[in-house]
Amino acid sequence: MSVSGERVAGKVVVITGAGSGIGAAAARVLGGLGARVVLGARRGERAEEVAEGVRGRGGEAVAVAVDVRRREDVREMVRVAVERFGGVDVLVANAGVMPVSAVDELRVDDWEAMVDTNLKGVLHGVAAALPVFRAQGRGHFVHVASTAAHRVVPAQAVYSATKAAVRTFSEGLRQEAGERLRVTVVSPGFTATSFAEHVTSPAAREGLRALGEDVAMPPSAVAEAIAYAIGQPDGVDVGEIVVRPTAQG
Repeated sequence: MSVSGERVAGKVVVITGAGSGIGAAAARVLGGLGARVVLGARRGERAEEVAEGVRGRGGEAVAVAVDVRRREDVREMVRVAVERFGGVDVLVANAGVMPVSAVDELRVDDWEAMVDTNLKGVLHGVAAALPVFRAQGRGHFVHVASTAAHRVVPAQAVYSATKAAVRTFSEGLRQEAGERLRVTVVSPGFTATSFAEHVTSPAAREGLRALGEDVAMPPSAVAEAIAYAIGQPDGVDVGEIVVRPTAQG
């Protein structure tokens, strides 16, 4: 996947869920291509560690403590980007949780966590950045969904529902966005992140760990896909990229 560094360099990219995994990898890849990155994570110190790494390699990076379930946090992150860098070119809505379980376990708190983070977190990002994009006359939303939005398997009913909702909303947003805004969905398959640590169902946790050890791809693969979409020429919108390990069924 060829990435045009000259079309990424100088862009202001806001990334949620940037303290680890795909978000941190995206920060490193984009920062390495010359993007100015604003990194948000619930644990602000994790985002700052990633930002320090970007700056240590000569890039520009700012870290902000952000809980995407709180719309005011996301608004503040966008405000920081505008204040520091003069605008926002791209918002990468990457923050997500995956406490999957069988529906019969009735882990309603986990269901709410997935809805609030995976779906409402994306909506909060759009609400914060869309007015900035409209005022600028340009902007790009990159929403990280999942292959679970395409294929439902046992124990992932609610997770898949939230990711399918992100795909559906993003397509509607694309149709309303007009010719000056871009909307991209990136749907990763199994990726080597810490998602299994937050699964409260013992059976689901062990299943994910075993599957992840067998087939998971590195977060950098997803980061490169995000960079590819961002690096397209003006007027070219990559609607969706599905990137998965070859070993994933």
